[in-house]
Amino acid sequence: MQLRHLRYFSTLARERHFARAAAACHVSQPTLSGAIASLERELGARLVVRGQRFVDLTPEGRLVLDGALHLLRDEESLRHGLANLRGGLTGALRLGVIPAAMPVVGTLLEPFCVAHPAVMVEVRSMTSKTIEQDLAAFELDAGLTYLDNEPLQGVRRVPLYLEHYLFACPVGHPLAHRPHVRWREAAGERLCLLSDDMQNRRILDGVFAAQQIAINPDVVSNSFLGILSLLRSGGWSTIVPHSFAALFGNQPDIALIPVIEPLHLQSISLVTTDREPAPPLARALEASARTIDFSALDRVSDRKLLSNG
Repeated sequence: MQLRHLRYFSTLARERHFARAAAACHVSQPTLSGAIASLERELGARLVVRGQRFVDLTPEGRLVLDGALHLLRDEESLRHGLANLRGGLTGALRLGVIPAAMPVVGTLLEPFCVAHPAVMVEVRSMTSKTIEQDLAAFELDAGLTYLDNEPLQGVRRVPLYLEHYLFACPVGHPLAHRPHVRWREAAGERLCLLSDDMQNRRILDGVFAAQQIAINPDVVSNSFLGILSLLRSGGWSTIVPHSFAALFGNQPDIALIPVIEPLHLQSISLVTTDREPAPPLARALEASARTIDFSALDRVSDRKLLSNG
């Protein structure tokens, strides 16, 4: 059994299209199809349901896919481990990050990149559910996501910091110079929030629902960049994680006020697949993350809040 054939097969399972899979593997479509057929003959099982195009994997194909992903990941880990012995980690680290945690990506990656300059890092903005799925499918090395609200299965975790929430509004807003804003008060404003496919929005919905408060945002977006654009227009307010104070800190026209009653805290963690031996890149990122003092986020948030007053 050739690892190359397993790689073609796993790519086909991901792309669900023979031509796209062939292009991703940098081979012709007949070469990829021939490799899949060779794998089926060798294993004595039909792996792919074919019509005029790719339809699905067979039950046998799904079983083989699970084993193939483990073998391919072990091969990658072996290569990285050997490279480390020869003089340092190389390769690509694939990191999935929920939008709410994007402001801390630089803080997380800076010491890792300094310690491992030959590693290329790919940062992907993803939902928490997609991070969990892609970790299980070995499409990611690590994720930066919520830990407790919708618990992840089959992962190792390094808790990083506790997220709390700020009411963000234009400085001319009636609430802009308040020392704090209550959740009930925030619900009555003209809000723009993340869409409900994002866990941050589901967390906020849960906080409001626990107090029997209904919210009806005027605008929803799957991007905090879109929300910032709405804030800058002057017509909307929002609720953001306190880590966004670092990004909004140079925006003198935006005020940030703590949201209280209750003061809600949510754990943000680095997660990796729970398997041994741990892949070298994931293990190195975990070790680096444990050295970082994320309390600086609170200090940046405090400075921005003081400037509002």
